[in-house]
Amino acid sequence: MKNYRRLLQFVKPYRARLFGSIICMVILSLSTGLVAYLIGPAVKFLFNPQEMILTLPEWVPGFFRFEKDQVFYLLPLAIVLVNLVKGLSFYGQAYLMGWVGQRIINDLRNRLYQHIQSLSLSFFTRNPTGSLISRITYDITLIQAAVSRAVTAVLRDSFTIVVLAGLALYLDWKLALIAFIVFPLAVVPIVKFGRKLRKVSTRSQKLMGGITSMIHETFFGARIVKAFGMEQYENERFSKETFQLFRTILKAVKVQSISSPLMELLGAIGLAGAILYSSYRISQGNLKPEDFLSFFAALMWLYQPIKKLSGVNETIQAGLAAATRVFNILDQRPEVKDTPGAKTLPPISRRIEFSNVSFKYEDAWVLKKVNLKVKVGEMIALVGISGAGKTSLVNLIPRFYEVSEGVILIDEKDIRDFTIESLRAQVGIVTQQVILFNDTVRNNIAYGDIRKSEEDIFKAANAANAHDFITKLPQGYDTAVGEGGGKLSGGEGQRLAIARALLKNAPILILDEATSSLDAQSEEEVQKALETLMQGRTTFVIAHRLSTIKKADRIMVIADGEVLEEGRHQELLKRKGEYYRLYEKQFTPLESPVACPRDG
Repeated sequence: MKNYRRLLQFVKPYRARLFGSIICMVILSLSTGLVAYLIGPAVKFLFNPQEMILTLPEWVPGFFRFEKDQVFYLLPLAIVLVNLVKGLSFYGQAYLMGWVGQRIINDLRNRLYQHIQSLSLSFFTRNPTGSLISRITYDITLIQAAVSRAVTAVLRDSFTIVVLAGLALYLDWKLALIAFIVFPLAVVPIVKFGRKLRKVSTRSQKLMGGITSMIHETFFGARIVKAFGMEQYENERFSKETFQLFRTILKAVKVQSISSPLMELLGAIGLAGAILYSSYRISQGNLKPEDFLSFFAALMWLYQPIKKLSGVNETIQAGLAAATRVFNILDQRPEVKDTPGAKTLPPISRRIEFSNVSFKYEDAWVLKKVNLKVKVGEMIALVGISGAGKTSLVNLIPRFYEVSEGVILIDEKDIRDFTIESLRAQVGIVTQQVILFNDTVRNNIAYGDIRKSEEDIFKAANAANAHDFITKLPQGYDTAVGEGGGKLSGGEGQRLAIARALLKNAPILILDEATSSLDAQSEEEVQKALETLMQGRTTFVIAHRLSTIKKADRIMVIADGEVLEEGRHQELLKRKGEYYRLYEKQFTPLESPVACPRDG
């Protein structure tokens, strides 16, 4: 129940509406009991009109006791009024409790999303996107059912049970005890089924997360699936997962199927015992028929909320299992966060320095004792085979990950001394994988500061060689690019990403294969724009095509997480080391560094 108590913490801001809902539930329960009580006197009045006074408890004041003619009109009116109160109170408790439940879920969903956004990149590496989507959608939906419908049912039905049980005890306590003797027996299956349902719910939620991940992967990679003709394979893989989910949910269905008839059987046993005993009491003249009718009505209505409570147990258990998964995320803390007393980073003025920097992901060392000093305005090229550690190195600058050993300094100060927000504000990035959002071209370029003027956006687009193709789109800069930029070509999407970095105008620039998706002509034009942008800025360029980094002030050759060589293009070629071998592999003999005049 720990997680349920945590969920109830979200109720505090809405206590007034919750209290109003509880008041309506109490009124609903009392009116239900009163309706049950009125059945007996109503039947008695119909069959014994000679009775001049409506039989009421002794404690009822005299002015509520009416003559026959008055009862003829007032009894039906009382039944209507009581049911009217019952209906209004039902509406009040349903609306108010529904409002509170929906607001709690809205707050929880927002808090979960915001918390996930605050976590470090390593969290997203460990958790599949589909699984996270499942937490925000499917799991929250299950919690919603537990908080809204289940809590409402528990409170409302509990109040009703108390009122009707009290009425039954008042009318005839001996008869009531016989009818209630089966209640303790009902607790055993409820507890046992509850444990089973929670296990099944936890299992089904995990499977649903896996299915959501699979859907996300296959839809996102639809082009690859079709290119390799793997539709049937993916269909079979998906069918296996859904069949596992079907088998798991079927276990819950079995529990549901047996719990309802079991509760009805127990109720029938109690009811049968009460009928046998009451018939004996009536024959002995110890029980009035009208009292038995009221008692019977209360008993019949009493078993309904008890049955509902046993059924709502499944919803509660599923919600608790979902809450466990959600709170597991909320309990995680960012691995990279502001240190106490962190200050705003002033504009970089001297240099960036890597001092004995090592970095490991889980148990694998990605970078080892890297030492590097980069002056303001320098262009540093990082080259090496895939997996050498180039991207990991530049990811440490904006603190996407935390260094495992050593320190990164900006102007001789540890970057951890500054706020993450101010640090990242000085870093512009164009990644190898184009990241665009399902929004307009304008908003994708201005991402990070949507207040940028239209003139600034146009300038950035022009510099990135994107303005011409943007103006040819159906709505120009107001055209939606689709999910992941799916409505654009790879080169068009890459140019928008470059325009976004140009517009940010950050003093530190990271280009990770920034021109990889461009054709030769566009690459040449964008390269000129980037060269203009890089003037006076500290730039880190990662490129597999070595022809794009010949103008770098320094080239760092990285292998197995270590810096093997450092120098300018011509200098490294003359050494005929690792850089020379990488360069030679990319060019034909006619384009080799020896034969090519442009390489000197």
